[in-house]
Amino acid sequence: MDLTSASVLIAIAAIFVLVGLVKGVIGMGLPTVAIGLLGLMMTPARAAAILIVPSLVTNIWQAAVGGHFRELIGRLWPLFAGIVIGTTAGALTLVHSGGTAATLWLGLALIAYALLGLIRIEFKVPPRHEGSIGFVCGIATGVVTVATGVFVIPMVPYVNGLHMERRKLVQALGIAFTFSTVALAAALQHAGEFQFGVLWPSLIALVAALIGMRLGQTVLGRIRPETFRLCFFIGLLLLGAHLALRAVL
Repeated sequence: MDLTSASVLIAIAAIFVLVGLVKGVIGMGLPTVAIGLLGLMMTPARAAAILIVPSLVTNIWQAAVGGHFRELIGRLWPLFAGIVIGTTAGALTLVHSGGTAATLWLGLALIAYALLGLIRIEFKVPPRHEGSIGFVCGIATGVVTVATGVFVIPMVPYVNGLHMERRKLVQALGIAFTFSTVALAAALQHAGEFQFGVLWPSLIALVAALIGMRLGQTVLGRIRPETFRLCFFIGLLLLGAHLALRAVL
């Protein structure tokens, strides 16, 4: 696929306006939805390479805002260390992963994330085991990230299970997403997927995502976030099912 063709660039821009809108309304979903929609056009690895710049910019901003950066680093460092280790381990096998297998795993990851969102299962992490569970979840998240480009499973359920207050939770997710994005970029570079050719599509994706987030803030005042959230997870479930079925049929 020629990433510099007008039709592909227009499609990428449209996708990122949409995912930016989603993030603007419910505060999450940009990398997950983007990987899923781009996966309809290209391999998950190539989609993840395009996602790196917009994901890194938005996540650094989210990680820097909140006033609890040092506290969260001190508390969640086992999770972050696990992410780096898991991503590194996964990167050693990324170059051997076929496109069909990667698409299947991407579809299954989206299905799992959507079901967790729809069922709304709440986990509670025991404080005395927070570090060890976080380390294991970080390793698992790193492996899943390399395989699919999605870095929400099982990291997001784990962080939600810490039951932080809202401001800390948002900042904690921003820091974790930043670690995952940087680690994924290194893995993609190792696999030869993160090349200069994805820079222009990535910059277009960044601008489109910021426009979408602005539109999302406008939509936020006209629709109930819970209604939008329900539609988001149903759509994600259908997208994941489509990708998984396409990979096996």
